[in-house]
Amino acid sequence: MKARIKRIEGLTFAAKGDTGHWHIADTSSRNGGNEGAATPMEMVLFSLATCTGMDVLSILKKMRVDLKDFEILVDAERAEEHPKVYTDIHLTYRFFGDAVEKEKAEKAVELSQERYCSVSAMLRHSVNITSSVEIHSA
Repeated sequence: MKARIKRIEGLTFAAKGDTGHWHIADTSSRNGGNEGAATPMEMVLFSLATCTGMDVLSILKKMRVDLKDFEILVDAERAEEHPKVYTDIHLTYRFFGDAVEKEKAEKAVELSQERYCSVSAMLRHSVNITSSVEIHSA
């Protein structure tokens, strides 16, 4: 896998990987950015949540779970000193549907975090990642 990162202006960058899609990264204007896109640290959280979310949905489909909607809420804490890495990340998996079994949802989350999600596998060596599961009616 390869990526190309190109400066647009100030500290605003465009990045393109093997998929050929451009993504913009930015920072606050006080730090030299244009405030036009997510920060690199936000993208880490987006990557973690979407990676595990894709796993969970694929696993639940194989389990034939009738799911109406799904979302993940992310709450993260960062170190106060540089480098301001994430120290704790909590993922709240929210499942919506009238026939969602909590045990199946929890099993899908566990399989994703412990076996399939490559982003989680990388981060868990340096970040405390926790999760919870919520079941809501459709």
